[in-house]
Amino acid sequence: MLAHNAAHATDASNPAAQRIVSVGGTVTEILYALGAQDRIVALDSTSSYPAEATSKPDVGYMRQLSAEGILAQEPDLILAEDGAGPPPVLDILRSSKVSMVLVPTPASADGIQQKINAVGAAVGLADQAEALAAKTLKDLAAINNEVASLKEPKKRVLFVLSLSNGRVMASGSGTEAAAIIEMAGGVNAVSDVSGYKPLTDEAVIAARPDVVLSMMRGDHKLTAEDVFSLPALQATPAAADKALITMDGLFLLGFGPRTPDAVRTLAGQLYPGAIGG
Repeated sequence: MLAHNAAHATDASNPAAQRIVSVGGTVTEILYALGAQDRIVALDSTSSYPAEATSKPDVGYMRQLSAEGILAQEPDLILAEDGAGPPPVLDILRSSKVSMVLVPTPASADGIQQKINAVGAAVGLADQAEALAAKTLKDLAAINNEVASLKEPKKRVLFVLSLSNGRVMASGSGTEAAAIIEMAGGVNAVSDVSGYKPLTDEAVIAARPDVVLSMMRGDHKLTAEDVFSLPALQATPAAADKALITMDGLFLLGFGPRTPDAVRTLAGQLYPGAIGG
């Protein structure tokens, strides 16, 4: 059977699969939301939600997979987000004849719908997926309407992926971070940069962020002291109030069923009191 047309046409699905290896935190979230969690035999290290998912066997980081580790789980379906790899491992998995679907991951409202429907089709839960996608888009439209009605000037937001050797690795255009900032009513402070790039001190100062946004990875998160101890960031408007927002990475950038809540949470922190709970 060919996969749902939202997934890669060359990938084969197995709607009756009972031993699914889920690769990608959002794919795992969707499987749980569809009630298919008991069919998951293993998942990757980005699958941190819901909490009970972390009790399942871990096949490693989604971009550094081992074919042997996955095949040892004796799966009848491998369901993975686009970007999983490395490519030679995917080639081995395809040659194993185990059904595999790569799920599209565009960072947009339409992309969320695509993702949910692709997962649902791959595991034989298309109707449930359609209902989940419709609810997600309805909730997203509601918060989008609230954001659109904001009267305050839009805040400039600098998403900091990491700080290494005193350099800011920031998120430019075409990224999940840029998309969520825009959805929440902010302006990406480095929209003239494409993708995730290290910035010079001059570029950080020129970005003039009102707020710095970063994500937590497990128990690790940047602190205001970490961020605003850098001379370049000390020279920005954000430094005056030590304006740092830190959110769970999968929640913030997953673009799945929880994205409406992520947009509401971020917008509420950018514009306190202006967004309903």
